[in-house]
Amino acid sequence: MKRILSGVVAILLSGTAAYAADVYQPPMEPVPEQPVEVIQTSGWYLRGDVGYAWNDLRGANYYQGRSPTSPGNLIDFETADIDDSWVGGVGVGYQFNNYLRADITADYWGGGDFTGSTVGGCGNFPGPCRSRDVTSVSAWSLMANAYVDIGTYGAFTPYVGAGIGATHVKWDKLRNTSCEIGNPGNCDPTTGHDGESKWRFTYALMAGTAIDLTCNLKADVGYRFRQVDDGDMFGYANGGGPGFDKGFYIHEARAGLRYSFGSVCEVPYEPEPIVYK
Repeated sequence: MKRILSGVVAILLSGTAAYAADVYQPPMEPVPEQPVEVIQTSGWYLRGDVGYAWNDLRGANYYQGRSPTSPGNLIDFETADIDDSWVGGVGVGYQFNNYLRADITADYWGGGDFTGSTVGGCGNFPGPCRSRDVTSVSAWSLMANAYVDIGTYGAFTPYVGAGIGATHVKWDKLRNTSCEIGNPGNCDPTTGHDGESKWRFTYALMAGTAIDLTCNLKADVGYRFRQVDDGDMFGYANGGGPGFDKGFYIHEARAGLRYSFGSVCEVPYEPEPIVYK
């Protein structure tokens, strides 16, 4: 009898151990989170940018001593400077492949105050006189641009680019007041010259990086250099003018957003966890 009971107990214990081994599962190791891959395919995109512009006026000149019988002499301004200002723009573009894209942009360049001076004769005093000239300038630019995306490194895609187009430069009315150099209290009445406006050839060079924010949205941070051709600045008044500026160098730090209609998010395959028995 003892042998029979011992055999039954042994069989029950071995079955219980097998069952316990069958239901036991070791704790699952956490699966590391896989980054979402953004694949850029061909397609349209929209963009918007704002920035700060460091403006460099290349100089200015005007006709001095003009009259109905004399064209006067073309004289350079003694000083000619414009303040820094802001820029903003929008555009639409197309991504041809992972490396080449192009867009058309419209930008507003706003509120650069001009301060200059000239030296010449006085109207009501023996002279010589120095004038103080003030005005401001603003502009609209239409540009066609092409870019090369150098490669994607994580969320960053650096690029270089170039563009050509035209800028409509608009000068406000220029006001100049001439005072004797030896006696600055003796001043002629202020003269106003109507400002001029005109379209001018413009080219641009760009560099920056795009930063993936979502599947379709990128931040764009970069630098742009623009050269705007010379042109008319102000008209004739009271024996002086017309005047001309010698063009602009504009250095811009820009930041904006690009929304791409051709970007696809792809989540890498995550294998099923292995269960050990």
